[in-house]
Amino acid sequence: MTDATNLRLPLVSTGCACCAPPAAQDEPASTNPRVPSDVSTSTTYQVEGMTCGHCAGRVTDALTALEGVQDVEIDLVADDTSAVTVTSQRPMSTKAVRSAIEEAGYTLATS
Repeated sequence: MTDATNLRLPLVSTGCACCAPPAAQDEPASTNPRVPSDVSTSTTYQVEGMTCGHCAGRVTDALTALEGVQDVEIDLVADDTSAVTVTSQRPMSTKAVRSAIEEAGYTLATS
């Protein structure tokens, strides 16, 4: 039986933001409780540079820290453009979303 705590997986690629130098990873995670709302809006953004679940977690953490964000769903496509759907109490500013994604180390794709 394989010890799950020592399971090593091969790297899909190098250069993902979660493998960046430690200084880029040590940014404190902001906490923002999800606030339920009767009315919400969902917008899907295209994000480049995510290669693994850890990358998706960094983007999720960055976006859920934005005020009004209720949920983030990511359709991860390693080494390609991934769909990131943000559900919020009100429409989010693309500038705020872009900033959060870039601070996490990724790029909001241009249309």
